[in-house]
Amino acid sequence: MKIASFNINGIKARMPRLLEWLEETRPAVACLQEIKTQDEGFPADEFHKLGYHAIWHGQKGFNGVAILADGSTPVEIRRGLEGEPEDEHARYLEADIFGVRIACIYLPNGNPVPGPKFDYKLRWMERLRTRMREIAAEEVPALVIGDFNVIPFDHDVWSPAAMADDALMQPQSRDAYARLLGDGWSDALALHNPNGGVWTFWDYQAGAWQRDHGFRIDHALLSPELADRLVACGVDKAYRGREKASDHAPVWVQLRRD
Repeated sequence: MKIASFNINGIKARMPRLLEWLEETRPAVACLQEIKTQDEGFPADEFHKLGYHAIWHGQKGFNGVAILADGSTPVEIRRGLEGEPEDEHARYLEADIFGVRIACIYLPNGNPVPGPKFDYKLRWMERLRTRMREIAAEEVPALVIGDFNVIPFDHDVWSPAAMADDALMQPQSRDAYARLLGDGWSDALALHNPNGGVWTFWDYQAGAWQRDHGFRIDHALLSPELADRLVACGVDKAYRGREKASDHAPVWVQLRRD
């Protein structure tokens, strides 16, 4: 069973690329970030034509997450994280599908540093940790997947010096990510690529794609109950090179069915 994540950077602007990817790779579950559309504008019918059922948590103009499932409707468990009632950003969606608890996340970028956006990022990461601990306590097979906006290690970026001042690489961001792993979650791509060098994002500026100046910020974290079912994982890098592509490439995990 393949479960994938794709920061699509505007679902309406990238719809041809998204439909291509779904048809060509056919994940059982696809988690999307940055759909950038209100709930009423979500193009669910386009996915139904391919056999996918969807739930989504939208927001006008930016953010937004969705979960698509092949031939079955995800059962929504939660949208949004508790702990900050005034936070209206559409960044978290959790559902049960095919016997797996899946959380699709779009973690705040946090730039510029220092500042309120970075403070919000760190608070959001702590709220995420709280929810992940609750999921872990249920002892269910679980996957937290999406755009974490954290570069965990120096070998996850083409040039650590180039990103040293960015919120994605600050010690506080990395420490917050490390605490998630310390709670028992497994980083699939890191497990299968211990020496790094795997990118999931290439900026539109400065010829980053053409020069392969990328970094890894899209992650798949598996609970202990799911980690032993991991068969393979990877990045669909070629889709970043297509016309009018997202600046992210899809990431995926292949799991043994229970």
